[in-house]
Amino acid sequence: MSRTTLDTPPTAPDAHAPLSHGLKQRHLSMIALGGVIGAGLFVGSGAGIAAAGPSIVIAYAVSGLLVMLVMRMLGEMSAAYPSSGSFSAHAERAIGPWAGFTAGWSFWVLLCTAVGLEGIGAAKIVTGWLPGTPEWAWVALFMVLFCVANLAAVKNFGEFEFWFAALKVGAIGLFLVLGVLAVAGVLPGTDSPGTSNLTGQGGFLPHGGEGLVIGLLASVFAYGGMETVTIAAAESQNPVQGVARAVRTAMWRIALFYIGSMAVIVTLVPWDSKEVVEKGPYVAALDHLGIPGAGQLMNVVVFVALLSAMNANIYGSSRIAYSLVERGQGPKALGRVSAGVPRVAVLVSCVFGFVCVLLSYWRPDDVFPWLLNMIGAVILVVWIFIAVSQLLLRRRVEREAPEKLVVRMWLFPALTWVALAGMAAIFVLMARQPDTRVQLYSTGGMTLFLAAVGYAWQRARAAR
Repeated sequence: MSRTTLDTPPTAPDAHAPLSHGLKQRHLSMIALGGVIGAGLFVGSGAGIAAAGPSIVIAYAVSGLLVMLVMRMLGEMSAAYPSSGSFSAHAERAIGPWAGFTAGWSFWVLLCTAVGLEGIGAAKIVTGWLPGTPEWAWVALFMVLFCVANLAAVKNFGEFEFWFAALKVGAIGLFLVLGVLAVAGVLPGTDSPGTSNLTGQGGFLPHGGEGLVIGLLASVFAYGGMETVTIAAAESQNPVQGVARAVRTAMWRIALFYIGSMAVIVTLVPWDSKEVVEKGPYVAALDHLGIPGAGQLMNVVVFVALLSAMNANIYGSSRIAYSLVERGQGPKALGRVSAGVPRVAVLVSCVFGFVCVLLSYWRPDDVFPWLLNMIGAVILVVWIFIAVSQLLLRRRVEREAPEKLVVRMWLFPALTWVALAGMAAIFVLMARQPDTRVQLYSTGGMTLFLAAVGYAWQRARAAR
């Protein structure tokens, strides 16, 4: 068995799975809106600015265009065939079971590890507010909180994300308004910096093309997590409409929240200011404006963003695992559903995440860095599966079920090939940088291992 047709998935399709449909349209809309504002934007963008300087705006614009193409491709497939397995289910349908296995389990490892990393990040903020309290205890508290919430009902995940997203969107919106007013010189108590921070301190490209490349790589991974909305859509009341709306608004969301905020930051604050990395670019920009308490308030927003990412990744990892089991590609125990929730998958995902946290304390110099390197380029692997799947599925959908093409990839197949070329270029750039080269090789090793296991599993099932 190497491939499946559109109308006959390999095993029980997600459409008949006993997951609930407890996510309302307002939940899905806000998940789509706030999901683009990830922890990577708040926490990881400082290193990108330090490397690329003002040209970080170009880096985010280039990587943002690639992400828009990926989301459009994923949206086309997810609107045609909503599934809690999202790209994993699409890869299986288009390429074969081994591809769905590889994409799904590699993404599961990424999400579970990210849960632990985000918990550590949130705990560090709290221990800054409450010195002397144990960091691991805060991580455990956050883990238990979101684990219980996700065990109870999917609407709990939706409610948490609704309010988390509302706060993130409101904060970024206020930041952009204040920033634009300051840049224009009309914010009381501030003078317009003009273009001094864009052209001074070494110019727009202070570290040349090499710095821009490092900034580009940093920006690519800041966009991770946007796939959650296509996973959540399968449990919404109107999945096709929800996916279509989320994908169609992705362009302005990326342009406003990512590219817009980077432009404001590097215009307001010297790119080589140490506060950009130490405090984070958003806190540094607000402190630079001298607005009392604004920097500390942004710390609260960063804290919420980290908790939001934890919540979303626990949810996403459990649904990916559940979908894999439903398609016969994982331990059956993970597919057990109670009250519409795959509770075993939720528990296992949380336990894996907390083990990652413990490894950061117990083995910080060997095992933990190895784990981080292994997941370093997973998002790119997933994007390649999305692009290849869309190339193969589009023609089949047009031939067998054209009415399901509610969302269409722009200029197909030209832009799909452009996206694949962009991904290949990023792999080449990663291979040229010492820091990312290790991540590339480690992720490559894990991907090949999972592909081999998935292919063996596929052959074994076909032989039955």
